[in-house]
Parts: sequence; C-alpha cells; structure tokens
Amino acid sequence: MTTIHQAPRVLFIGQQPETVDFSDPALPAGFDAAKIHAGIAIGMQQMSDRGWAAELCLAQPDASASEAVAQKLAGASYDCVVIGGGIRIPPKSLLLFEQLINAVHAAAPSTRLAFNTTPQDTADAAARWLWVR
Repeated sequence: MTTIHQAPRVLFIGQQPETVDFSDPALPAGFDAAKIHAGIAIGMQQMSDRGWAAELCLAQPDASASEAVAQKLAGASYDCVVIGGGIRIPPKSLLLFEQLINAVHAAAPSTRLAFNTTPQDTADAAARWLWVR
C-alpha cells in the first residue's frame, strides 16, 4: 500500500502594507510598504522552495480583517497559520491581533499557529509547527 503525502498548506496572514502606520515607534525605523512586500515575497518563495502550498492573506486593519481570514479558512484546510509581526508587534494593533486569533480559532480550531519576527522568517516559523502532531 502506497501512502500519498500532500504538501503542507500554510496560510500567511499579514496587514496590507499600504495601511501600516510607519510613524509608529514600535515598528523598525526605515520600514516602508515596498520593504514589507519584498519581505513577504521572500517568505512566500522560501515556503514554495520547501515544497509547501503557501497562500497569503493581507488584511485591512479594521473589522473586515476577521471576515477576510474566516473566508480564507473556509475555502481550504491549512496545516499552519502564520500571523505576521506587523499585526502582533505594534501595541495599537492588539485588538486586531486578538480578533484574528479568534477568527482562526473559530474557523480552524485544530490548525497550528505560528508567529514570525519578520516576513523573511515566515517559513521558519511555520516549520516549527508543521511536524508537530
């Protein structure tokens, strides 16, 4: 009997870079939307290079974020959801972070959660939890 292993599926949730308040002192100096997009592209490529099926969900920093995440999770099953630092790090984003955690928990309660420190280490964040069963 042959066992077929599907590639791990990862959902990377981040804030739409153009909506980030770059004047927030909680964010690294010199960050801008272009740098975030470049970092996201690197993270997505790293996951693809590992053979994973990775998808991106860029949310607005408002009430629509939870619904966007819930819709994304309703459309597919993921092995891991990574929530980006742009949502977690700024103190003023705490409510958004809580809303997204609860949206993931409600829509995909058995899916592992991971947190990156930069978009470039998204694949490493997911890898910590993909093999934990």
